Amino acid sequence: MKKSKGTRQGTRKILRKSPSERGLIPVNKALQEFEEGEKVKIKIEPSVHKGQPHRRFHGKIGEIEGKQGSAFVVNVKDGGKMKKVITRSEHLERA
Repeated sequence: MKKSKGTRQGTRKILRKSPSERGLIPVNKALQEFEEGEKVKIKIEPSVHKGQPHRRFHGKIGEIEGKQGSAFVVNVKDGGKMKKVITRSEHLERA
């Protein structure tokens, strides 16, 4: 048997919703805006695949650097380095 090498590999628990939370997300979640310098938490929304950050950034807190199209650029500390994560507003919430 060969192990899967997909980007969602090993995410059975991370990207799971409870039965009461399943279905479409509220429109406000997709339309929310953030200011530069604002602290946000990356919380991956499993029902929206577009603009999803890598699973290693799930639960991390970062700072909004700017906007890139309809997505936001978030600076996140990963190990000893600062990394730029490009993600859409559905996967972000205010910290």
